[in-house]
Amino acid sequence: MRARQQVLENNRASAQELENVLKASELEIAKVAKALSSTRQSLKNIEQEQAKLEEEQEGLKTAIRKQQSLLSSQLKSAFMAGHYDYAKMLFYQDDARTFERVITYYQYVAKARQKEIESFRGNVARLEEVNAELSEKALSLAALKDEQEGQRAVLITRQDDRKATLKKINKTIASENQRIASLQADEKALKDAIEAARIAAERAAREAEVSMDGLAKLKGKLAAPVKGRIRNLFGSRRQGQVSWKGIVIDGAEGDPVNSIAPGKVLYADWLRGFGLVAIVDHGEGYMSVYGHNQALLKQAGDDVRQGERIALVGRSGGQEYPNLYFEIRHKGKALNPSSWLD
Repeated sequence: MRARQQVLENNRASAQELENVLKASELEIAKVAKALSSTRQSLKNIEQEQAKLEEEQEGLKTAIRKQQSLLSSQLKSAFMAGHYDYAKMLFYQDDARTFERVITYYQYVAKARQKEIESFRGNVARLEEVNAELSEKALSLAALKDEQEGQRAVLITRQDDRKATLKKINKTIASENQRIASLQADEKALKDAIEAARIAAERAAREAEVSMDGLAKLKGKLAAPVKGRIRNLFGSRRQGQVSWKGIVIDGAEGDPVNSIAPGKVLYADWLRGFGLVAIVDHGEGYMSVYGHNQALLKQAGDDVRQGERIALVGRSGGQEYPNLYFEIRHKGKALNPSSWLD
């Protein structure tokens, strides 16, 4: 009996040690994934800027060609009419009215030509600037693509490390009783985090000058935080007597996780069994919970808009496939999210 107890103690210690390794591994993955997401956004921004510059470049080239053609025609006309130059035409005017018209005409022509020349020079100068900017963007793109490849390689290595750790964890909690105990411990950790967040939200609401409206008026109208198939339903059995307090939505790794409504982030950290978790307070006792994330894009205390990206879909918390664990709670009580989503 004592020997068996010792084995169980050793297993628990080993599982805890591996849990810490998993946490470190998933936090490292989150760091790299967040950097990779930022690099992707920078690439997208530069590509958009590049497209605008290329469009401007084509417009300038077209304008310059037209201006060159027009100025060439004007110069040719001026050359062909050289023997009727400005001075001669003024000299041969035989009445004051015609004389005045000729002066006005030549002043207009001279001014228009000068304006055209200035516009031409401006376009040529801007084209040189655009060409230089495009060269700079091309260099930035090349550097960012190299950086992206490096980040991807690091991410793959970290994910392989995590996979090996998960394999070891699964060996240490092989029996059903151990798994149920582990799930119950996970649930308690999440419940404690939600309760702490709820107390903090109530305190913040008392101190806040502007109150949040909650979710009551949005029931059945909320957009899902991610696009994907619901794999596990609210209330369905997980293992033993443990049931799901939220839903699990399949997603592609790195896809955006969006806040279902305006609110304030109360919790953004790693939690055993649920990995990287964000808890958002929506006021009036309503909260939404987002777990299994690859990376968190918001910190505790950040305000968020409805539909704003707050995390990236992942498999943290020991998940085999990328998904989002999602809950809605009111005054600490878990509600069926499917009843609230559009």
